[in-house]
Amino acid sequence: MQPPKWKIQGDKVVEYRDVVVHTFTVGDVEDPEVYAAHPIIQWQDTEQGQWVMANAVKPPYYMQQVDHVNYGYKFVIVARLAAADVTFWKLKWA
Repeated sequence: MQPPKWKIQGDKVVEYRDVVVHTFTVGDVEDPEVYAAHPIIQWQDTEQGQWVMANAVKPPYYMQQVDHVNYGYKFVIVARLAAADVTFWKLKWA
């Protein structure tokens, strides 16, 4: 988790953080982003995914990393959440 950042919304200052909300791996395939689409959509259909999509400050994004241990690719989904939402997410799903 990254250090907090702040944003002015209206007349209030809101603290938010970028949080890794989901991770998954894809095997050694020719086009890993094509194969990652299905797990991402499945995650979005879960209770956790729907909550993150509804409460994220900005749309969540994913990052792809090479997984040398398992000879594949690791994907992480990162969401920017307000501080109160980070606390709720950690208590319920982390």
